Amino acid sequence: MPRTPWIVGVSGASGTPYAAAVLRALLDAGESVDLVVSRASRLTLLDETGISFRDAHWQADLREWLSRGADGKPDTFSVDIDAVRHWSAGDLAAGPSSGSYRTKGMLIVPASTASVAGVALGLSKDLLQRAASVTLKEDRKLIVAVRETPLNGQTLRHLVTLDGAGATVVPASPAFYAGATHIQDLVDFVAGRVLDAAGVPHRLYRRWQGELGGGAHRDG
Repeated sequence: MPRTPWIVGVSGASGTPYAAAVLRALLDAGESVDLVVSRASRLTLLDETGISFRDAHWQADLREWLSRGADGKPDTFSVDIDAVRHWSAGDLAAGPSSGSYRTKGMLIVPASTASVAGVALGLSKDLLQRAASVTLKEDRKLIVAVRETPLNGQTLRHLVTLDGAGATVVPASPAFYAGATHIQDLVDFVAGRVLDAAGVPHRLYRRWQGELGGGAHRDG
C-alpha cells in the first residue's frame, strides 16, 4: 500500500505537550506522519521542555520530545518514530506543498492565532500554512487545535472563516468528567478530541457513558 500520512503541523502557540500526545497516538494507531515544526514552535518547545528541535538532528530531538510526559519527566513513553517523515518549515518545495501529494489530512496542534490567521487568509509564508491551504483546497480533513485565551474578534472571525472552508476547530480545552488525576490526563483529553475529529481510533481518555459520578475520586 502507498504511504498516505497525516500531516501534523506544530505552530508557535504554547502547548507542545498536546502535539506530543497527538503524535504518539497517531503512531500507536499505525498511522504515518509528515511532521512540520514551525520556526516559532521551536522557541516554544525550547521554553517548555528545554529541547532544541534541529533539522539536522530531528530524529534524536523528536525521540527525546515524545519520550517526555506532560510534566517534563524524561523516558515516560517509549516511541517508535520510523513512520515519521520530517519536512523543514521553510521547504516550500516539500511534498505537502502540492495537492498531488497524497495525505489523509492535516492536524495543526497547537494552533497559534498567527497560524489561524495565515491559513484563513490563504497565506503561504511557510510550509505549515501552505500545507494547510492545500489540505483545504483538496477537500481533506483539516483539524485546527487553537490554543489561545482570550480570543479577540479578529481571531474569532478567522476561525469562522476556517469553519466555513471545511476545517474543524477544536479548542484546546481539557474536560474533567474523565476523572483526570495528572496533567497528562488533561493533555490526553485534548489530544483525543483532536483525533476524534480526524476519525483516528485511540484510547486516550474515558468517554462519557451517561452516568454521573464516573469521574469522581473519593478518599476512603
